[in-house]
Amino acid sequence: MNILANVFVAIFGAVVGSFLNVCIHRIPEGKSLVHPPSSCLACGHAVRPYDNIPILSYFILRGRCRDCGQKISPRYIAVELITAVMALFLFRQFGLSLHFLFSFLLTAVLITITFIDLEHGIIPDSITLPGIPLAVIVSVTIMGVSFLDSILGMLLGGGIFYLIAVGYELVAKREGMGGGDIKLLALLGAFFGWQSLVFILLVSSLLGSIVGIGIMVIRKEGMKYAVPFGPFLSVAAVAYLFWGLQFSHMLTF
Repeated sequence: MNILANVFVAIFGAVVGSFLNVCIHRIPEGKSLVHPPSSCLACGHAVRPYDNIPILSYFILRGRCRDCGQKISPRYIAVELITAVMALFLFRQFGLSLHFLFSFLLTAVLITITFIDLEHGIIPDSITLPGIPLAVIVSVTIMGVSFLDSILGMLLGGGIFYLIAVGYELVAKREGMGGGDIKLLALLGAFFGWQSLVFILLVSSLLGSIVGIGIMVIRKEGMKYAVPFGPFLSVAAVAYLFWGLQFSHMLTF
């Protein structure tokens, strides 16, 4: 039964990942998420139901459109695989519970944000703005965070990045932190509480520095090359789901 439960959760995650691909493609363009049905971006032919099976269809079609033979972006299978794996890991961490369900929902939102930010360099307000009050409600009613801690997390999260953004712009005379990053950290602070911000900022900054320096060395573009910070915040937030409590306990000693 445990094996069957894991398989079911992984399949569920892959199906959700398929929907996230729709969100990643359509939200930046302001399109409906339900109409029209999915179609090939090259030839416009509607995707057949049997060609829309998460993960499997990509391999069956060898990564190409059945009608025109155009390559399908590997992002589609990457999102489905990542979402399936994260669903399985969260299930094994929290079991079948509301904690699992809403942790997975947050992770799905962060996967969507990550790939939109990587492709378009934006974090849509249509995700973060409604997400902030919902994060407060879920954190207080489901995740066990006090109302005060959630509100402080929202205010401190958004406030810290706002001050960083203003300070960087004054010194460097150019924008260094987007408004989307500010709202995303406010959302994460609201969901986890203000105590999470130390962990999220440390991990995201460390990852961002490592990747940013690596890209500068490889591309030889110096500080002129902008690296989206949303993905690093998202990875740090997911890491907090698994190791945040241990980190908080370390700080108390």
